[in-house]
Amino acid sequence: MAETHGGGPGDGAAEVLDRPLPDGVRRKVVQIAADGFGGLTLTELPAQLRQYARFTPSRRAKFAGNAMAAALETDALFRQRIGEKLRETQPELTGALDSGAPPPAADPLDVAAAAYVLRPAGWVKLVAAAGEEAQRADAERADEETRAELDRLRAELERAREHGRGETERLRGELDAAKKEAESLHRKLRGALSDVKRGEAAVRKIRAELDAVRTEGQTRVSAAESETRRLKARLGEAEAALEATRKAAREGRSVEDMRVRLLLDTLLDATQGLRRELALPPVSVRPAETVEAVEPGRMTPKDIAARALSEHDPAVLDQLLALPQAHLVVDGYNVTKTGYPQMPLEKQRLRLLGQLSQLAAQTGAEVTCVFDGAELAAPVLLAPPRGVRVLFSKPGVTADELIRQLVRAEPPGRPVIVASTDREVADGVARAGARPVASAMLLKRLS
Repeated sequence: MAETHGGGPGDGAAEVLDRPLPDGVRRKVVQIAADGFGGLTLTELPAQLRQYARFTPSRRAKFAGNAMAAALETDALFRQRIGEKLRETQPELTGALDSGAPPPAADPLDVAAAAYVLRPAGWVKLVAAAGEEAQRADAERADEETRAELDRLRAELERAREHGRGETERLRGELDAAKKEAESLHRKLRGALSDVKRGEAAVRKIRAELDAVRTEGQTRVSAAESETRRLKARLGEAEAALEATRKAAREGRSVEDMRVRLLLDTLLDATQGLRRELALPPVSVRPAETVEAVEPGRMTPKDIAARALSEHDPAVLDQLLALPQAHLVVDGYNVTKTGYPQMPLEKQRLRLLGQLSQLAAQTGAEVTCVFDGAELAAPVLLAPPRGVRVLFSKPGVTADELIRQLVRAEPPGRPVIVASTDREVADGVARAGARPVASAMLLKRLS
């Protein structure tokens, strides 16, 4: 890793680092750059670092660490400005480095990182020494861990031996008990064999008795069959007598039937006269019409998922927006950071709102776009495009919570579609009755 600096001779500018920057020193260097980053104006920053100007130092070190390390290595002016900020925050350490006598009690990694940024005479030796010190510390730590692991394994081996001895004694006791149990089982087996022999003799006796019972049963069956034939003959005689009785009853009942029919006709005529007198209207509502169900031709946002389309097909979104009184709620930054995250937030908002205005004009649906107010450094002066409602969340309220409030504010039965890739948002609005769609599907439809 070679470096050049605009300083005079003897200031370390001509020194060359012939090995990679140690990891510990590199982390310290990135932290120094992240801390001094916020004190520079936008024009003082290299072009590749200006997009991180509004990041906090921790987020800057996390997301822009490689870019800042590369800028410190190649941009001497940027390194000089970071060095000036370091002199303001750590005057004692930087003064000691300028005098060539770094404090002995200081952390070698801090000294090496400051020397890498300031480039005093002998800075390469300080960086190399810090790397060697870190390696020695890692080696000592690994050695201590190895010794601790060895002690642990020894103790574990001793416990295993103790456990093995106890297990051996236990198995011996179990073996003696098993031997005694086997002897007892042998005795029981001999007794069982005697019982089996006695049982076989009893079975032979029962078989003989069973044969005698079968013979007696066959005799009784023959007698029962004779009795059955006699009863069938008597049953036939009874059925003939019953039929004769029924015939006589039918002939006597014809007169009664005529009287009942005359009475029924009288009641029907009286009922029709009562209906004319009361002017009763015909029945217009049937019981089947009081049962709630989905009639043919009506669709809900949940029915769209059952149609023969892919979940990521933009045509699904068109079908949802074609529903009567559809309301599209868009998680703004979730969509823009999925589609074009490299753009500044202001341009992301303008691009998305322009596309949503065209979508609202094409579909006639109500469109609401929600942005997270926590992402704003200052209030936004924005004229919402035609057909799009633009909302920013209040302080302390996230855009996800605002979206769930919008869904709960809608009446049950209205088709509400929420565009967001956030799984928590999708699950929440689905439980509230809305239909979630992925941000990628909306981006495909807008493009």
